[in-house]
Amino acid sequence: MPAQTEKADVRRAAVGDHDAFERLYRAHVGRVYSLALRMTGPELAEDLVQEIFVRAWSKLDTFRGDSHFGTWLHRLAVNHILRRRSTWSRREARRVPWTGVLGGLVAPRRRSSAEALDLERALERLPERARRVFVLYDVEGWSHEEVAGELGITVGTSKSQLHRARMLMREELNR
Repeated sequence: MPAQTEKADVRRAAVGDHDAFERLYRAHVGRVYSLALRMTGPELAEDLVQEIFVRAWSKLDTFRGDSHFGTWLHRLAVNHILRRRSTWSRREARRVPWTGVLGGLVAPRRRSSAEALDLERALERLPERARRVFVLYDVEGWSHEEVAGELGITVGTSKSQLHRARMLMREELNR
């Protein structure tokens, strides 16, 4: 979408033009979905995309136009995903794992060689913090300083988490 057309659609959508917002949605939904998929996995990505666009619609009046709409939307998406992951992490920490009889009877599933080469699935298997850093740094192209600031960690922690993520990805892909 050309920049001028996008700016016009942002202005129209901000005053309630649903068609203009739909054009913005169509132009950016792929990138937002890809980000959500990589940061959370397929079971949560679609719901997150819907939440992100609902949030974008409700916060459109805060978009000042200092940057491209896509940049603003991307930052909004990252913040929303990180907030939701934090909520899910706290909820999971309170859950008591079930270790019943059937849990020990389930045979491990063998992966095919094609599945072992699947980058998305390897990414899903990363621990949460390592995945966040990997996606923001290696996939989205952020600097370690930006990653550290966004995640509330030090630059050194960002670098070590990235190294850990890369090693785990390498292990997973070599299986």
